[in-house]
Amino acid sequence: MCRLFGLSAGEQRVRASFWLLNAPDSLLLQSYRNPDGTGLGTFDEDGRPRVEKAPIAAYLDTAFAREAKERRSSTFLAHLRYGTGAPVAMLNTHPFEMDGRLCAHNGIVGDLPLLREHLGADLDRVQGETDSEHVFALITRETARAGGDVVEGVSQALTWLAENVPVYAVNLIITSAHEMWAVRWPTTHDLFFLDQRRQPVPVEQRTSHGMRISSPELGFHPSVVVASEALDSSRDWQLLRSGELMHVGADLSITRIPVVDGPPRRLLSLADN
Repeated sequence: MCRLFGLSAGEQRVRASFWLLNAPDSLLLQSYRNPDGTGLGTFDEDGRPRVEKAPIAAYLDTAFAREAKERRSSTFLAHLRYGTGAPVAMLNTHPFEMDGRLCAHNGIVGDLPLLREHLGADLDRVQGETDSEHVFALITRETARAGGDVVEGVSQALTWLAENVPVYAVNLIITSAHEMWAVRWPTTHDLFFLDQRRQPVPVEQRTSHGMRISSPELGFHPSVVVASEALDSSRDWQLLRSGELMHVGADLSITRIPVVDGPPRRLLSLADN
């Protein structure tokens, strides 16, 4: 499965280093572990998104993914892609950018032709072939219709997906310059968050599939972390409930909101893919 990592320090810009693929030198192990894309999304001092990504595969140069990327931002979004259909290509690599927000996704949504038809003119937002980018386009459209309310946009998008297309999972993180939204639906994959607002500690975390994140500065600044796996056993990671969206505001307030009821009408299994 894909790996997600999101971090918000509210309005405080902090420095963090990301090794998006810490693979050993063994070509055999690299062939097994290397993802189908790596990406990092941050925001500059003027709030403009910056996306660095590459369609890394076992037969390609992995230097991009192994090198440390040290960036300063108030929000961070990192993704390791394990492709489930769309080709390994730059346009299919996360994060995706729309309307000044970034999104990375872990999951599968079926019946892409129907989703494309439902997007109508908003299909022009989509540049690649992944279901992930199509889902983000739907969320972006519904957010615009809701006057910029991302929570309502996600709720409307997931409600339509639940009723109309087969779904295996929609776990995603969306970031803006000072806010973060995360949703887990249904229970197929885990999505955890770590509240570091009261007792900030330095971040030095590694996923089981090669992503490593380091930020000593977060020992001095409060933050909230979201990840597809609990990255260390010594802290109080909490699991998001199915259908629940967590919003982290610019003031680091946390709001947890149910945005879709129950599982999708047609729940995909791995055997269906």
